[in-house]
Amino acid sequence: MPRLLAALAAGALFGLGLVVSGMVNPAKVLGFLDIAGDWDPSLAFVMGGAIPVAALGFRLGARRTRPVCAAAFSPPARSLIDARLITGAVLFGLGWGLAGICPGPALAMLGLFEINAVAFVLAMIGGMLIVQRFEGPGVAAASVMGR
Repeated sequence: MPRLLAALAAGALFGLGLVVSGMVNPAKVLGFLDIAGDWDPSLAFVMGGAIPVAALGFRLGARRTRPVCAAAFSPPARSLIDARLITGAVLFGLGWGLAGICPGPALAMLGLFEINAVAFVLAMIGGMLIVQRFEGPGVAAASVMGR
């Protein structure tokens, strides 16, 4: 139960951060990505604030012998830059650039009852099912979870 509460609190804080920062607004995201047009640099400040927080978290985590809410650390099983990684990154970037939405903000948008988020999440699930069909059960879920 404590792990579930910790996950709920972390997810709620992350979702709130996405809403407050404007990451759930596709027009704002597309404005940030449009460096040759009417560029909106405000999301750079979001990233600029996130990097030191993440660095602190990694530094504190490196000092621990085990995670707070798990039995052991689980580093990614794959670390090679291969065609699968490049293809996934390109597809992610294309989807983000076309829709202005990525998975985290899409899930936060579901909580705001945005119809675009429903379409995006359904398409995302469809993509996971396609990967699972061609690469075997559990592969899509493991890819999303970083395993």
